[in-house]
Amino acid sequence: MSEHISAGRRFRRAIEAERPLQVVGTINAYCAILAEKAGHRAIYLSGAGVANASFGLPDLGITSRNDVLEEVRRITGVSPLPLLVDIDTGWGEEFGIARTVKEMIRAGAAAVHLEDQVEPKRCGHRPNKSVVSRSRMADRIKVAVDARDDGDFMIMARTDALATEGLEAAVERAALYVEAGAESIFAEGVTDLATYSQFADAIAVPLLANMTEFGKTPYYTKEQFAEQGVAMVLYPLSAFRAMSKAALDVYETILHAGTQEPVVAAMQPREELYDLLHYYDYEQTLDRLSARGTAESGEEGR
Repeated sequence: MSEHISAGRRFRRAIEAERPLQVVGTINAYCAILAEKAGHRAIYLSGAGVANASFGLPDLGITSRNDVLEEVRRITGVSPLPLLVDIDTGWGEEFGIARTVKEMIRAGAAAVHLEDQVEPKRCGHRPNKSVVSRSRMADRIKVAVDARDDGDFMIMARTDALATEGLEAAVERAALYVEAGAESIFAEGVTDLATYSQFADAIAVPLLANMTEFGKTPYYTKEQFAEQGVAMVLYPLSAFRAMSKAALDVYETILHAGTQEPVVAAMQPREELYDLLHYYDYEQTLDRLSARGTAESGEEGR
């Protein structure tokens, strides 16, 4: 009988196996399948991705816990890759955060990151952010840690204080969050490699770098991040942005060219889709069931 390995344990093993671990954003279940096919070890569900892709809304705290949980269940239902989930500020304080953590574990997530912004939160690479007090964020972390019924499930603390309070204060916050029980730190809005090094030196837990596009952080390589002690590099919406541009190109081509033929070469072939979804396995099962039903109907008619 094979050993059951929890999602949290798989995530921790991935961090140990690949330094830095590249964690790619998957906005839906099919993207999770594609990330696994490409060879990635861990995936991510962005709150912005849920808001943008599933609801057509901006990332301003408009979507709910249940909105995100539904996507978590869909992704973990088809992919064995450990899933890190963006839970913003936790959807509430004590009881709300505890409920969020318990339901994320139940839905199959491997880890969550909880941030120190005020509610409603803003995108980490936009202006006019505000953060709660250090003690309030420490309380959020303690509640999240205490709510776990799976010790392998990882609680990551995200700090947005670099933009609002400066480097020294942000690093101090990160160290305090680790004391409160956070098992990894997400430093948001970092603008240079030396800053990552200062965060890494101040904490004894894995550090995550957010390598989002069109934001404040330059396009550093994973090798550059490794030199600064970064343990994880996050690419939250890279595929989604590429998919969105490709979709717009297809829609415009169909409208103006009167046919999709000019862009067919850029499309995923039907056979590749079928292969990834194991379509023919399902179809063969359906054929067997249909044949059995026809045979049973014939016997009853005798």
